[in-house]
Amino acid sequence: MSAITHHIPDAMLAAYAAGNLPHAFAVVVASHVSLCEQCRVALEAHQAVGGAVLEEIAAVAVSSSLKNDILAQLDAPFRPEPVYERNGIYPGPVIEALKGRAPRWKKLGMGVRQDILTADTNGSVRLLYIPPGQAVPDHSHSGLELTLVLQGSFSDETGRFGVGDLEIADEDLEHTPIADDGEACICLAATDARLRFRALVPRLLQPLFQI
Repeated sequence: MSAITHHIPDAMLAAYAAGNLPHAFAVVVASHVSLCEQCRVALEAHQAVGGAVLEEIAAVAVSSSLKNDILAQLDAPFRPEPVYERNGIYPGPVIEALKGRAPRWKKLGMGVRQDILTADTNGSVRLLYIPPGQAVPDHSHSGLELTLVLQGSFSDETGRFGVGDLEIADEDLEHTPIADDGEACICLAATDARLRFRALVPRLLQPLFQI
């Protein structure tokens, strides 16, 4: 894997460490951290600071009902969650979002395909497959979009993004991502609002493809 040059901003890492990121963004951040030693070290630092802060907080008395509820949960049968490991190009958090299955690609046109992993009112996370040389239609953003490259690379108005690189796009960015020559570009993308396409056809198809 080539050197990762586009990382998670420190404020976003801190929010992730505190459990304050929406689920869709948390999946992308966790996937990047699993690939990037630099961000993994930074995350561990944030977690250590959070632990130190908790140790300094004064104890708070709780009601007897809350205490009994917690003890009842401890007595409940333990059902461990499955642990998903990296499989090929897909990091463990992606395999977890896939629930262990292979991607189920659905065609979007021009060879571009997607697999929606989760989608609700708070945002969506999906895998995108973009053939070499193919462009994603020109668009801007109503909110935030995180895109992590898992295979191949793409380029847009802001630069080139290879495996492990994370692009963060907001309302100020209008761009046309194009998959570079070589391998097809496979990305993990999360949004908290619909994209804003300039062309008529992508806008008409947008409700169908949930982009």
